[in-house]
Amino acid sequence: MIKPEKLKIGDTIGFIAPSYKPKRDPIERSAENLRKLGYKVKFSKNLFSTTNDYAGSIEERAEDLNAMIADPEVKMIYFGGGEVGNELLPFVDYENIKKNPKILLSYSDSTTLLNAINKQTGLVTFYGSSPRFFENEPTDYTLLNIEKRLCTNDLDYVKNSEWRVITPGKAEGILIGGYLINFATLIGLEWYEELPDEDIILFIEDHEKFSSPAMISKWFTMLEHKGVFKRTQALIFGHYSLEERPVIDDILSRIGNRYNIPVIRNDDFGHGVNGAILPISVRAKLDTEDMSFELFESGVE
Repeated sequence: MIKPEKLKIGDTIGFIAPSYKPKRDPIERSAENLRKLGYKVKFSKNLFSTTNDYAGSIEERAEDLNAMIADPEVKMIYFGGGEVGNELLPFVDYENIKKNPKILLSYSDSTTLLNAINKQTGLVTFYGSSPRFFENEPTDYTLLNIEKRLCTNDLDYVKNSEWRVITPGKAEGILIGGYLINFATLIGLEWYEELPDEDIILFIEDHEKFSSPAMISKWFTMLEHKGVFKRTQALIFGHYSLEERPVIDDILSRIGNRYNIPVIRNDDFGHGVNGAILPISVRAKLDTEDMSFELFESGVE
């Protein structure tokens, strides 16, 4: 395991867009709000490229990621979701990431890059937040997670929603996961041919805007077909919708009962308003009896 250095006030945060074409105004607002907190912000060369209409070219986006990795001034790389982050997998300079470990923080479509980089390099990467959480005045919970997960070695996990038990139990394992379709389609590729050797606590999120309950069921079934739940000791499912969708509980209950694992739902992470940050490959423990969730170590040095 390789851990990046903690983020400190005065450090430089690099913005890239590996998966989509960002609009300038929201990005500028995010950068300004981070500057108000005392950080410097650096935009990648091709951040606003429209070469492919929906994003910069593959070459431009890969160049931006690799340049930020190589830039000694940049301590953290911050990026959002989209659709096409998987295009970059063959062009990431994984060896340079090992030599220059730094905080990589994102969510959604960037599930693909975060998990592949973790697998290929051993670097702890971070899921659950993106520059969109700073487009307006950041919430206290957003700031708390930046502080606890990236700026200190604090292991305390603070909940900001109801944690609801679907199937009970307790388990330990290393945290892996992200956005459902991205994680399901990543497994088996050259850059993520198999799961980690250790048992896992799988964290997954999806959103009604992008995926119907039927699609949720389909992609969970794909994870089953790929043998993921043979190694999974617990499942944590993040924000899906503002309104209750009981069919989602039914899908999660099917998984929990079939594999005899604890399953929890919450709104702490995902495409809602809360930006909990989860360190990929750090060991954790879930216990539904006392509703506790513990990290065993920090993801940063």
